[in-house]
Amino acid sequence: MKTAIVILNWNGERMLAEYLPTVVKYSKEDAEVWVADNASTDGSMDMLARRFPTVRTLRLDRNYGFAEGYNRALAQVKADYYVLLNSDVEVTHHWLTPLIEFMDAHKDVAACQPKLLSEADKDSFEYAGACGGFLDKYGYPFCRGRIFDTVERDGGQYDYAMDVLWATGACLFIRADDYWRVGGLDARFFAHCEEIDLCWRLRQLGKRVVCYPESKVYHLGGGTLPKGNPMKTFLNFRNNLTMLYKNLPDNELRQVMRVRFFLDWLAAVEMLVLQRNLGDFKAVIRGRRAFNKWKHDFDKDRQEIAKTRRLNPVPERKPFSILWQYYAKGRKLFSQLA
Repeated sequence: MKTAIVILNWNGERMLAEYLPTVVKYSKEDAEVWVADNASTDGSMDMLARRFPTVRTLRLDRNYGFAEGYNRALAQVKADYYVLLNSDVEVTHHWLTPLIEFMDAHKDVAACQPKLLSEADKDSFEYAGACGGFLDKYGYPFCRGRIFDTVERDGGQYDYAMDVLWATGACLFIRADDYWRVGGLDARFFAHCEEIDLCWRLRQLGKRVVCYPESKVYHLGGGTLPKGNPMKTFLNFRNNLTMLYKNLPDNELRQVMRVRFFLDWLAAVEMLVLQRNLGDFKAVIRGRRAFNKWKHDFDKDRQEIAKTRRLNPVPERKPFSILWQYYAKGRKLFSQLA
């Protein structure tokens, strides 16, 4: 098969039982469906064997997280295109064909994503990727259709293909050659920000990343680590800083890190004083400490990225602060941004 849909599972029996039927039904003509299991302890694999005998499976010997789990699984899958698909995604009729046709016609595009809508409210975008992702000057991600906690309703306002910085890991369509050209997802991240890091590396090579909303899927979100979980906060802060350290050009790194030091402490104090969330407060501090402890492990990555960088600046990394746009100027919608 030219296209392989690979779902990484960890104790997701309920999610697979609910959402895998649409994947099998609407993809069987265009792709081979795989489930790679991160050493689940529930009944996931037995359920797959019983209810979905046509789905191919891979069993990993332990929970490697999102990044390394996918690297190990995809290394065993032969295809021209990979689709990294979360287990809590409901796909729709004719979702896959437009993505395949778009990638076939645009050889300079390394990765793309469909329009990501909410499974809970199907007229709204979904937080994890909406209609394609961007970064601001200081590394804060935002999307067409979602800036911070403001999630837009889908009225067709973004129903056109657009180059983006990153495509959501909830449904990431990527060329196998390009995935491995940059070494795949960074396994050290374990989870969170790894798809942004991957796409940013591809953009710096001059490859394009695109949201192609002719295809749409529905994502539940928050199935593994829900919002407000201190581990999720820790991973987000540690990995976001690490991603910046890896990918920023030398002439920007020091200034951006100085500003982030201030902004991260401001966020931590806000969590403690206004939200009374001691767990997230501690998670931010732990995330910054963990970054400072391991950042020099990524010095070789910085050197390699600098040596191979063909595109600088990357236009989808915006030169403004999204915090300033959102909180000071009140620009809550992507269409309102400068």
